[in-house]
Amino acid sequence: MIEYRNLRVGLLGAGSVGSQVAKLLLEHGEELAARVGASLELAGIAVRDPNAKRDVDLPAHLFTTDAESLILGSDIVVELMGGIEPARTLVLQALNSGADVITANKALLATHGPELFDAAEQVGAQLYYEAAVGGAIPIIRPLRDSLAGDRVNRILGIVNGTTNFILDRMDTHSDTLEDALASATELGFAEADPTADIGGFDAAQKAAILASLAFHTIVPIESVYREGITAVTKEQVDAARSAGYVIKLLAICERLTDQKTGEEGVSARVYPALISRSHPLAAVHGANNAVFVQADAAGDLMFYGAGAGGIETASAVLGDLVSAARRHVVGGPGVAESTHAKLPVLDIGQAITRYQITLEVVDQPGVLATIARILSEGGVSVEAVQQSVVSELIAASGPVVHSDSAPTATLVIGTHEAAEADLAATVEALAASDVVSSVASVLRVEGS
Repeated sequence: MIEYRNLRVGLLGAGSVGSQVAKLLLEHGEELAARVGASLELAGIAVRDPNAKRDVDLPAHLFTTDAESLILGSDIVVELMGGIEPARTLVLQALNSGADVITANKALLATHGPELFDAAEQVGAQLYYEAAVGGAIPIIRPLRDSLAGDRVNRILGIVNGTTNFILDRMDTHSDTLEDALASATELGFAEADPTADIGGFDAAQKAAILASLAFHTIVPIESVYREGITAVTKEQVDAARSAGYVIKLLAICERLTDQKTGEEGVSARVYPALISRSHPLAAVHGANNAVFVQADAAGDLMFYGAGAGGIETASAVLGDLVSAARRHVVGGPGVAESTHAKLPVLDIGQAITRYQITLEVVDQPGVLATIARILSEGGVSVEAVQQSVVSELIAASGPVVHSDSAPTATLVIGTHEAAEADLAATVEALAASDVVSSVASVLRVEGS
């Protein structure tokens, strides 16, 4: 028999996720109460327009435009509004009132996480955010709790469902990026303005959250290197397929050694990269997400599942809600985020990676020797070279050919691992060489 008092839950936002959270909380209240040891009462839902059309039919009396009063009357506040403001102000108000807060707002956490965690610690409240990364995939709690006694060295993740859907369509259906994006929009995977997804902003926010958590270090969003998929072409995807690779937008968080000081630091970056089709992440299709974690003791771990969707993300929110409610029943202060390591966030130039460089070169004797010299001077060693001669007529339809209309050849160079700064400088030197007509493509190779 439940003896603990009812716990009042205030919900901020009733979009696709918020509506599903409210629906599931109302439908499964008794079962959740049995798991928690206390009844969970949905005290209200704060929205801008109570009369707006919603996917889920919810009781009208629950809606309010007075978010502040709802917060002050709640034990647990669930923020699903999105964006920075007024979400930041309302979350701070909830934490300062002593309420636990659950959020799926990756932009808010990536931008103001330290401020919010500090506010929670000051009053002994708890900030939960399992749904902020990976949708339904449980990744925050494993990193924060299950692997708390281990040393996480690297995270390699597909954390944006929209871009994964687009790149998967380009790979499996030979779509152009524009056609794949149109399909994603039609199916509801892409927003009307897809910039946050295809520009890599969403993935970068999630990378900042994962790196901060995994390495016990504050990693500001400004320190995350970001490239989106807007420059990925059908030709690149087709060439990758022929070579046994697939292109994925990856979020990479890892420990690195600072090449200047010899001390340990961390790196967080997002960019499209080639990964071997034998790697587990290559099998992540559609709008799914996956996070590959490498730790000292646990070894290689992979977390896979739906990375977005209203009801899927609501599952993660409700998991946090049960955890928060149990803490109320059991008692005790919230657990503060661990940022004790205070490792420096290193520039992408210190990251160790591999390049696949596609060049259009003049087809004449001595070209390979010149290319090899430039690579050697840059401290970059070659793993593989593929060359194919292209006729003058075909080359004329390519990006650039020399004015003397000399025949060109396509040269694909795979490098061994090297520092990003050395690889990038070498590409610049190649582009400036007289024997190179154009640098047709540069992609990093990850996951080896």
